[in-house]
Amino acid sequence: MNAPIIDPLQGDFPEVIEEYLEHGVIKCVAFNHRGSLLAAGCADGGCVIWDFETRGIAKEIRDTDCSAAITSVSWSKYGHRLLVSAADKSLTLWDVHTGEKIARTILQQTPLHARLNPGLTSPSLCLACPLSSAPMIVDFDIDCTTLLPVAVPEMPDVLAPPQRSKCPESGPPFSPAAACFNKSGDLVYIGNSKGEILIIDYKTVRVLALIPVIGGAPVKNIVFSRNGKFLLTNSHDRTIRIYDNLLPAKNVLRSLEDLVKKIDGDGVEKMKAVGSECLKLNREFQDSVTKMHWKAPCFSGDGEWVIGGSACKGEHKIYIWDRAGHLVKILEGPKEALIDLAWHPVHPIIVSVSLAGLVYIWAKDYTENWSAFAPDFKELEENEEYVEREDEFDLIPETEKVKVSDVNEDEEVDIDTVEKDAFSDSDMSVEELRYLPAEPIPDTNERQDNMKLIEARISASPASEEAVQNGHGPDHASSPLLGEEMGETRGKRKRKPSEKGMELQAEKAKPLKGSVRTVRAKRPVVDQEIDDSVCIDVFFSTTTQLCAESSSSWDKHDRK
Repeated sequence: MNAPIIDPLQGDFPEVIEEYLEHGVIKCVAFNHRGSLLAAGCADGGCVIWDFETRGIAKEIRDTDCSAAITSVSWSKYGHRLLVSAADKSLTLWDVHTGEKIARTILQQTPLHARLNPGLTSPSLCLACPLSSAPMIVDFDIDCTTLLPVAVPEMPDVLAPPQRSKCPESGPPFSPAAACFNKSGDLVYIGNSKGEILIIDYKTVRVLALIPVIGGAPVKNIVFSRNGKFLLTNSHDRTIRIYDNLLPAKNVLRSLEDLVKKIDGDGVEKMKAVGSECLKLNREFQDSVTKMHWKAPCFSGDGEWVIGGSACKGEHKIYIWDRAGHLVKILEGPKEALIDLAWHPVHPIIVSVSLAGLVYIWAKDYTENWSAFAPDFKELEENEEYVEREDEFDLIPETEKVKVSDVNEDEEVDIDTVEKDAFSDSDMSVEELRYLPAEPIPDTNERQDNMKLIEARISASPASEEAVQNGHGPDHASSPLLGEEMGETRGKRKRKPSEKGMELQAEKAKPLKGSVRTVRAKRPVVDQEIDDSVCIDVFFSTTTQLCAESSSSWDKHDRK
């Protein structure tokens, strides 16, 4: 309880690699709203969904039309849909429960990132950020795209008709812009190559506010915290900046429109004035020693921590800051570059993707706390002499007589009212997809191997040997396949015999071959291999017989 006061740098953040997940070469990951499912895009164009509680694969999604690497994956608000963008310029919308493809569209440029609208129950709108084109809104229902502005127009009051087409014409090349929806999905925040943050109403394709970034460096990443109160930007000047979102949580678009009408002025200055009422710079994060670039920065689930991955080659380092700006932890992983990061929405767990395609799970290093087992348990650093109380062994101690129960037994307990889920801000009328049904696969190969082993042991029993000696069992000479397999088995275990062994084998050649034949020629085998345990039993039985016969022959020789 008093741990944060004693050590303010101690907190619920990951410390060590707990385990790793492997399925081909992973390129990107994303958690669903609850963190119960983890989606990952692969380099071969497939997508795998893990049940994060059991670490088992819940579903595999693959498009036969796509064989290029996946660049991003995005969950819908309730987890029923998954948006996948690939390097072949495609955007595909999937139904997670059934694994069926809902829609697919081809862009003119490769989408680096694509996000579904978080404000819609069944989203068909997504925001895509192409490689060398302006961010665009893609509507799967009508199969069209809408380009968004990446700079303030010279005459903001005169609105140009929005460009809507299936494949928009490519403009002049420029640095890719980063974009994201706000929490309610009403506005789009774009960070451009001029070091500006634009707030855009994507329905009317109009720039409502402008916030200049200090230094004017191009913005590489832009992302909101889970609660929508903070905005994070990553710029080319190797600095991560946190902004406070000053707009209300509800009716954001209406509040912003009223703010635009209330502020006097025109042009860029008016937009900057509106932007100062929307975002306020809170903190800057950077490594003042190495001045490294950051990759895939994001917030923790509760917004209290900020993480960023090192963009240096051959390093798998994750930096963790608190929101006050203090560097609290540096996680060092294997000697592999880091390409993607994701923080679990609920637990202090970080998932990182390496260049080799492995997904590393970072978790807190928990230690045993014996004081948590009982309320009166006390940990001692050294032995202390115990002095028993005077009433310790009484039937009713005096200390318990003084105690008075604070529970009011006459108070009525409300069992009808359902408390609202504090974690989820979703509509309770819509069922959220938290888990996927398991699809077990029977272990047919293992079962067949066990059956072969049982049959081999039964056939090697003394009863089967007697049956063969009595003439009821088949001879292996009648089965050429069996002879070939036995020849191969003997060939693998050949040893050079000694001189005495060769003499004894010459004397007992016929009985020895018969004994081996009676033991091994139990039954015809078709498309099977002789089990190792049977061969070992035959070897030991033959060796025992040879030793016994040799000892008896030497005894006769000594008597003579």
